[in-house]
Amino acid sequence: MRIATVADRLTVLTAEGSGVDVARLSADRFSSDPQAVYDRWEEFRDWAAGAIPMTGGPADSAITADALGPPAPTPRQVFAIGLNYTDHAKEAGLALPEAPPTFTKFPSCVTGPYGELRLPSRVVDWEAELVVVIGRRAHHVTQEHAWEYVAGLTVGQDFSERDVQLAGPAPQFSLGKSFPGFGPTGPWLVTPDEFDDPDDLELSCTINGEQVQKARTSQMVFPVPELIARLSAVCPLLPGDLIFTGTPAGVGGARTPRRFLSPADVVVSRVEGIGEIRQHCAG
Repeated sequence: MRIATVADRLTVLTAEGSGVDVARLSADRFSSDPQAVYDRWEEFRDWAAGAIPMTGGPADSAITADALGPPAPTPRQVFAIGLNYTDHAKEAGLALPEAPPTFTKFPSCVTGPYGELRLPSRVVDWEAELVVVIGRRAHHVTQEHAWEYVAGLTVGQDFSERDVQLAGPAPQFSLGKSFPGFGPTGPWLVTPDEFDDPDDLELSCTINGEQVQKARTSQMVFPVPELIARLSAVCPLLPGDLIFTGTPAGVGGARTPRRFLSPADVVVSRVEGIGEIRQHCAG
């Protein structure tokens, strides 16, 4: 199943790529609010299996890019993981971590898959990432059962203002990664059962058509099940929470000379089996 936020309403995609408005089809059994569905994810998933017309129906409508919003627009918690690919740790000149370096992107930075990225400075960097959306309250979850707590996967960008992020004496990762528009996600959520192997997906990023990042999520230092186990050992993961799972090598700040985003740049981030998101940079 694929769900999306279309004109701020919870929508399920059909096989043809059109949308079914959930509130209308369910006669308001489920809210039109996309975020609300995660608190009833298992009930919704069971209902959708028999109720959604996968090949079209009376609640069917076309989906346009400008109507798409983030599939989980108002998460209560947003976790983000650093140094989760060996090649990215190497390009940063850092040793592989023994535990996932974790910070937050404040929820106000979460935005939809397509649109303008207003650059607050000339040191904004890109970081394409796989994003996990939690579907059940997860506390002290084992790796073996971790995927059972995932509603689905989506594409994300962890845009980063490097001066704010790395300013001393203590780095400000969360602030530097939370400017408006710095957390685009989408274009929709894809449930784990749609993938042959949800732990092995190709991830890439291009800028103005030039490939700057490419990897597979199987190269993560801490795979998705381990991230869920380690994070939930400390605090509960709540339905609709996001986990930005880390970025591979190829970021601009690690290049010689350093390269950052400029007005008119177009950033496209892709994950195999999900799709792509696209941001147009503006000064």
